[in-house]
Amino acid sequence: MEPSIQQMVREQYTTTTQCTSLERPENQYVYNIGIYGWRKRCLYLFVLLLLIVLVVNFALTIWILKVMWFSPTGMGHLHVTKEGLRLEGESEFLFPLYAKEIHSRLDSSLLLQSTHNVTVNARNSDGEVTGRLNVGPKMVEVHGQQFQINSVDGKPLFTVDENEVVVGTDKLRITGPEGALFEHSVETPLVRAEAFKPLRLESPTRSLSMDAPKGINIKAQAGNIEALSQMDIKLHSSDGVLLLDAETVRLPKLPEGTRGGSDRSQELYEICVCPDGKLYLSAAGRYSTCQEYSHVCQ
Repeated sequence: MEPSIQQMVREQYTTTTQCTSLERPENQYVYNIGIYGWRKRCLYLFVLLLLIVLVVNFALTIWILKVMWFSPTGMGHLHVTKEGLRLEGESEFLFPLYAKEIHSRLDSSLLLQSTHNVTVNARNSDGEVTGRLNVGPKMVEVHGQQFQINSVDGKPLFTVDENEVVVGTDKLRITGPEGALFEHSVETPLVRAEAFKPLRLESPTRSLSMDAPKGINIKAQAGNIEALSQMDIKLHSSDGVLLLDAETVRLPKLPEGTRGGSDRSQELYEICVCPDGKLYLSAAGRYSTCQEYSHVCQ
């Protein structure tokens, strides 16, 4: 473009001066318009560097898309669906994960694994923690107002709060060799041992009390019932009677009553009662001999 302009100027100048006798100036000043020299080389070098940077960025972008497995549906094993995010395979989270619902596929289980512990928090609208489940290497902790385990049909199986523990199953089985230790009272309609194993109710340092508004039934279908005590065993009925219904009732260690004279050995005895309720034996006779052998009541 620049040489053509100069040529047009020269032709016009020559045309206008052909018919005249004017002499052409000896010194003609030609001005070159544009970038030349080292400036032009620097411009080409800058354009070349810019093209190299663009090619490198484009190559890095293609490499990142290929490595991260970007696709129209998501990135790698992470897919975006209408219901939310779908993540396949194993994933590692370096920071807390906030989600409304987490569930596995229908044909696989959900596994949460950590080298230290796994903590699940529930927060309210103010951001305060209202419930927490912490699974550690030595202990599982649950913080909340109530802890409840339900069956498949929604029936409460186990419920714990600050006031009570409720077991909703039809049967509670304790298989430990030492049994169960209760520091306070236990309310249950039935206490039964497993088949062919004994049932023992024991209070090592305190008393054992069984209360029921309609009655207490102690039954052993294929064995004995033993009640052992260091001090006294009391059977008390406020309105009814104490009934011992059996083919044989034995009291092998009842004391024998004594009287003033010497006693001879007897084979038959009768059971007598002192005014304070103490039982003793007296030699059987034609008539009652309790009065004669009542010295044991003194």
